[in-house]
Formats: sequence, structure tokens, C-alpha cells
Amino acid sequence: MHAIDSVTLEVPDPATAQDFYTGAFGLGPRLRVDASREPTTGFRGFAVSLVVSQPGTVNRLFGAALDGGATTLKPAAKSFWGYGGVLRDPYGTIWKIATSSKKDTGPASRHVDEIVLLLGVRDVAVTKRFYVDRGLTVAKSFGRKYVEFATSNIKLALYGRRAAAKDAGVSPDGDGSHRLVIGSSAGTFVDPDGFAWADDIS
Repeated sequence: MHAIDSVTLEVPDPATAQDFYTGAFGLGPRLRVDASREPTTGFRGFAVSLVVSQPGTVNRLFGAALDGGATTLKPAAKSFWGYGGVLRDPYGTIWKIATSSKKDTGPASRHVDEIVLLLGVRDVAVTKRFYVDRGLTVAKSFGRKYVEFATSNIKLALYGRRAAAKDAGVSPDGDGSHRLVIGSSAGTFVDPDGFAWADDIS
């Protein structure tokens, strides 16, 4: 099984961004920042999902991010699948914070059970094949709509670009750099949608 050990978000001011991410989410070495001023507009083609245990934890993380300057895309609310919401951080990355539980079972915490990196791609089947050829194992697949790989540490999932944007509550329009580097044992390469992977040397 391949591991995704980190995601690096490229930002204009790494020190300020690191302070925000530490205060909002506290993900440690799984989330890194690097300096970049590569042009980018609109939807950058990905979202990061934080899966937690209960609604109170969703609210705590959501509130910390908003206090740090994030903006709400979808307010945290109950739905048929659980409880969650979507926000955009001050540097443009979209975060979905959610739980399958609809009731709190204890005090709210900042513990994140699972991180899922969701890539919005032009053709799910084509990108799925690319990653399978790279040695990634499919954990779940729903035709040409959604794929989840059995990566450890951080899960990787694919969604059609328009579907990913709709899920995040944004327009699918966007161009330029993803401002994202995926740190993994899978090697250094660029996928069909321009997402960059690099050997994680931590």
C-alpha cells in the first residue's frame, strides 16, 4: 500500500499561513506550506476533507478556521449522511469538515480521525487508470463518478471536476496552478490533471 504522508499547500506567505493552519486544524507534519506566487484563479481543482467523530468537533474546527480568517462556503449543518460544512481558507484552499454522527457523544475536541484529499478531475476513469498503473490500489469505485484509493495516512479520492466543485459550493471555473504538492512513497510525477506528486523525504 502506498502512503500519502503529506500535502504541501503553496502560499505567498508561508509563515503566516503556517500559523493559520496550526491554529485552525493542528494537522502537524501531514500539512505543510511552501512559498509560491504561481498564478491561479477560481476553483483550484481539489478539496481537503477532515473527518471527525462528532458535530461538536466539526463546530470547534470550523469556528477556529473562521476566527483565523476563513470564509464559509456551506455552513455546518445536519444532512441525511451526518453533519458538516465547507469553508475556504485565507489562501484559497477548500476544506470540508464532517462527521457521520448526528449527535455528540462527549466533549468537543480537535482530533481529526481521517484526512481525505479529493481531486476534481476531467475524466475519472482516465485518472483512475493512471494511478492504478502507478501501483495504487482501488478501495472503492462508483463507475466514472467517484474513486477512492487505499492509501495510508491521507486518503486519495477522485471526483469529476464539476461534481467536486458542486460539493464544495463553488463554480467549477478556474485556471492556473493547483498550488498543491502531494508527498508520497509513490514517486515524483504529474498526473493527467496537472497535480504534482513528490517523494516525501521527512
